[in-house]
Amino acid sequence: MKRTNTFAVRPLTDDDERVLRDLLDASAALWNEINYQRLMRYNDEDGFEGDVWDADTGALEGKYKGVLGASTAQTVRRANTEAWRSFFENKKQFHDESNTSVTEHPDPPGFRGNEDDGRVLKGVVRKDAYTVEWGNRSRLEMVVGKELRDRHNSPKSRLRLEIVGKPNWPDYDDQGRLELWYDETDCTFRASQPVTVSADARDTPLADEKAALDIGANTLVACTTTTGEQYLYEGRELFQRFRETTREIARLQSKLEEGRYSSERIQRLYRKRTRRRDHAQEALCRDLLERLYAEGVDTVYIGGLTDVLDTHWSVETNAKTHNFWAFKQFTERLACTAEEYGISVEVRSEAWTSQECPQCGSTDRTTRHQDTLTCPCGFEGHADLTASETFLRRHTEQAVRPMARPVRFQWDNDQWRSTTDASSNPKEQRTDPSTVHRDGNVASGES
Repeated sequence: MKRTNTFAVRPLTDDDERVLRDLLDASAALWNEINYQRLMRYNDEDGFEGDVWDADTGALEGKYKGVLGASTAQTVRRANTEAWRSFFENKKQFHDESNTSVTEHPDPPGFRGNEDDGRVLKGVVRKDAYTVEWGNRSRLEMVVGKELRDRHNSPKSRLRLEIVGKPNWPDYDDQGRLELWYDETDCTFRASQPVTVSADARDTPLADEKAALDIGANTLVACTTTTGEQYLYEGRELFQRFRETTREIARLQSKLEEGRYSSERIQRLYRKRTRRRDHAQEALCRDLLERLYAEGVDTVYIGGLTDVLDTHWSVETNAKTHNFWAFKQFTERLACTAEEYGISVEVRSEAWTSQECPQCGSTDRTTRHQDTLTCPCGFEGHADLTASETFLRRHTEQAVRPMARPVRFQWDNDQWRSTTDASSNPKEQRTDPSTVHRDGNVASGES
């Protein structure tokens, strides 16, 4: 299985921090120069002949290998190449009328800031150019270029960083390319380590029960299982915060000078908005799947959006499904997490499930008002839970008898807490939400 360890890293000295900052800045500068050469050719600008693959990236790589090290400079070039290949693939899918996976025209790879306003401190390290040691003194070591060592009078050929916290996957068969970046929101250096984990780490479902999910924005996920359990993950507060940040971004953009399209503050807000959403998504997937695994679920059905958007498209619906909750990203994250539990995820059509009355089967007489679905036959119930129940019944062809009281969850900026369980108050203030000691791990001593 492919998995990722994400963790914070901390330089041990002020000199080490300066080395790390210069390393990430040089990595961003190399990315920008390569990207500029390719973007100019993509736009057919005068003086730039050929297509994007004709750019002399080898010369640029050689320009920075003294600072980054030859392996890291090469990895930055390869990462940019992969970004451009992904862009062309997404563009091809967008223009393919039979393919509905890409709904918005993709943009070419962007720049990592600029020299005047400040570059985004982000870099990559080749898989064989770094080592990670897990334990009481968890640490990361990676190669740096000779020019960078000379600049800071550093005799060490490898930069050592302290790792804060514990990995999700400390035992793995292979590691991939390491990504490093500076998180301006938390003023923290972070790292992302892709790893290959043995299939033996995968759990086996406890039974053969099924579950169906109705995914939205007001209610992020409404779930019904064949065991009768129902779960509601509420999203109104999350969406409201997303919209507030979006409005602030628009306000700042309106004040930019003519010819400018962004600023460091705007980019910081974009990153903050995305990080909030991704954190909530990841926590929701983990919380939900742990519950489904305990219920013995082996298959989860998710409704595809194609039919829904064709019949109920609006600006707000589009913003919620694609921008706020990022439906495709969420389903991919859910499927990836479900693999750990041996649970399969299947995307099926859910057309008209949100309008179908579970009592009489009518779809044209029902009325939805906010979260409530009513029918002249006398039915009244929660619209999203009813949709997930109908969706499950449609694809399992068996009677679904949900419990009298669904379990509701609300996001408290750290985890999903039940609002129907008196012992779990989502508004309570935790005294110490951190999972690590304030001083982190101590990585000292020689390798």
